[in-house]
Amino acid sequence: MSGADKDLGMQKPIARRDLLHGFAMGSAVWGTSGLASELRAAGVPLFAELTHSPYPPALTGMRGSHKGSFETAHQVSQGATFTAPSQQTDQTYDLIVVGGGISGLAAAHFYRQKAGADARILILDNHDDFGGHAKRNEFTHKGHLLIGYGGSQSIDGPGSYSRQAKRLLKDIGVDVSKFYDAFDQGFYDSFSMHQGLYFDKKTYGKDTLIPGGPGVQFMSGSAVETSAPSYNWVDDLPYSKKTRREIKILYTDKTDHLKGRSVREKIRFLQKTSYNDYLVTHLHMDPESLDFFQKGPHAFWGIGTDALSAYECHLMGFPGFQGLALKDEEELYFGPDSEPYIFHFPDGNASLARLLVRKLVPDAAPGVTMEDVVTARFDYTRLDDPASPVRIRLNSTAVSVAHVGYPQQTEGVEVVYVTNSKASRVRGAHAVLACYNMMIPYIFSELPEAQRDALSYNVKTPLVYTNVLLRNWRAFQSLKIASAYCPGSYHSRVALDFPVNLGDYAHATDPANPIVLHMVHVPTVPNLGLTAREQARAGRGQLLTTPFETFEREIRTHLNGMLGGGGFDAARDIEAITVNRWPHGYAYEYNTLFDPEWPPGAAPHELARKPFGRVTIANSDAGASAYADSAIDQAYRAVEEITG
Repeated sequence: MSGADKDLGMQKPIARRDLLHGFAMGSAVWGTSGLASELRAAGVPLFAELTHSPYPPALTGMRGSHKGSFETAHQVSQGATFTAPSQQTDQTYDLIVVGGGISGLAAAHFYRQKAGADARILILDNHDDFGGHAKRNEFTHKGHLLIGYGGSQSIDGPGSYSRQAKRLLKDIGVDVSKFYDAFDQGFYDSFSMHQGLYFDKKTYGKDTLIPGGPGVQFMSGSAVETSAPSYNWVDDLPYSKKTRREIKILYTDKTDHLKGRSVREKIRFLQKTSYNDYLVTHLHMDPESLDFFQKGPHAFWGIGTDALSAYECHLMGFPGFQGLALKDEEELYFGPDSEPYIFHFPDGNASLARLLVRKLVPDAAPGVTMEDVVTARFDYTRLDDPASPVRIRLNSTAVSVAHVGYPQQTEGVEVVYVTNSKASRVRGAHAVLACYNMMIPYIFSELPEAQRDALSYNVKTPLVYTNVLLRNWRAFQSLKIASAYCPGSYHSRVALDFPVNLGDYAHATDPANPIVLHMVHVPTVPNLGLTAREQARAGRGQLLTTPFETFEREIRTHLNGMLGGGGFDAARDIEAITVNRWPHGYAYEYNTLFDPEWPPGAAPHELARKPFGRVTIANSDAGASAYADSAIDQAYRAVEEITG
């Protein structure tokens, strides 16, 4: 190990990094007192001591699409076949759901409402935890529980949810009005902490942290807004004097750069022009300025400004449009009349999944409210209880879906799935495929070729949500920042945990106490003329070959460089790291730069989700929208197609 790695703390006990990741935690292992003592001393929660099995939310290291969750699917996509038992290996169900994310769980919920509480339902999921991208990360520090979100972040704009999505939230006990008290919107302001900009030494020659910067829109979902607009921070950007002057003008100038065009013509032009092209070709800015804006949309779109239209960047609050008079024509994403971005459980939308599971399998967790689910400990041994009408079978990858007989005259659907390299065969009267839609053509060969092609059009966007447990957040307080945009860094966005107090769970109010830090990395290959879908494929390849050690080194180097002026020391102050890797992340949303305008009913996601025989299709992919309400809406539609 190099001296630099030692300075970063890379030599800290491996229990905090990879020991729990992929570890065979059987009773014999956990009976070894030496290992248990070592883990306790390292601050690692011994969540397996009672059940002799891992508690998925508390696993650290590489999570998200973790080892063991994707290999079988990759084999299937490459043409592998699995020999299933000649006879059925389980009972016959009324419904089989492939995919245990929010959409799959919602489908089970809606089906039970239609078919009755005694309906027999089997939910299969390839991960070791339920929730799909709604992933919960737990940390324990000196007996204190800290929670982070490892995927689907918040209930975004619940006021605009569909009737069925609102009904589901009510069914599982979510009252969004409670977040107005639970989310302390003025918390970081009370410490005079706002947003910052960080430019790293490796990219820019020296580490530079600048207080201030673009507002909440530019940060794509940050909970921290700057106060009154000020552009003094532009003077400290590590660019040429010419570029700094142009960027400041971009924020303040009210020139109509598209003068002579109607509002409709302006919008159409901006929809077909990338933000990068708009700045350089049409506003004649120095190409150096693109570096500052490129990663701005990462956390929101999973791509940069080279592959996103100028119009979408306008809607997100990027500068350069003040004089175009577009605001009265189109409502901004984060406009003054929109709902505040506060509808956030401490584990993000993982609590929606947990509430759904508790509704479907009541014995899996104690409690009855949205408050008590936050700290409820789920009993994973009860998820697949033969006595329960709803069974959730984790670590189980569907490899084949087929009708028994002809789809028009069938007795049901047969699903073959693989658990620990062993294939099993199960039957159901109906099936909802709530898994990644891009995988469906490989497991459901009966579909017409046109529908298979439409399903393949969806290419999910890769991304990484990393949670870092910090010993304290004094450095952030000292430097007066609560979040930062980092144009040149591996992780483009860093933010302290949302200040949410719900039920028995309390956010860290004292800078001397531990806190969860959230970091975002999006693997892309910008400025090569690739489409958004092509970049997603290339980024996915990068992500699957990146080891945990690379993430850890990038995290430690980043935080030392950004926070060193506030006394931060990665070797001392980082307690644990959980990297939520999502090679298949956001559902693909159509991009006006690359996708045509299809007539109603002819878009790929609409063709892809058509029911076939007794099989229907859900998941947010089927709505071409990477939001929780889309996952719920598509589940409702899929169940309606079954039950009428």
